[in-house]
Amino acid sequence: MIEHKGIIDHIEGDVAHVKINSVSACASCQAKGVCSAADQEEKYLDVPLDKANYREGEPVQVQVEKRLGFKAVALGYFYPFLLLMAVLIVLIATGVPELKAGIVALLSIFPYYLGLYLFRKRVENTFTFSIKKTYTVQ
Repeated sequence: MIEHKGIIDHIEGDVAHVKINSVSACASCQAKGVCSAADQEEKYLDVPLDKANYREGEPVQVQVEKRLGFKAVALGYFYPFLLLMAVLIVLIATGVPELKAGIVALLSIFPYYLGLYLFRKRVENTFTFSIKKTYTVQ
């Protein structure tokens, strides 16, 4: 399981809107104060509640299966890269000039991402998050 700490922002019906802090890999670096690459961003996830009792402001752990994380990386990065490289190789092999082949290859991933956007609800249904309570010692 992939886990992130979060806080329940608000609850609507049987869905909790959870706020998580997405931190870049360099956030723990000693030089992050002088580096412009260090970033931290708040993200919100909608997580279905399974008849559990949660309150707004409660700290939770958001979980997703590791295989779904790999699937997200494949859909977002790996498949478009394969498409781009395949188009580029085919165009260069057929004698298209490199500049034109490169531009067409870059443009070829636009329909892929457009299709991914149009079918986002179907894709979204395959990624299910769950939450569990975190207990802090005071």
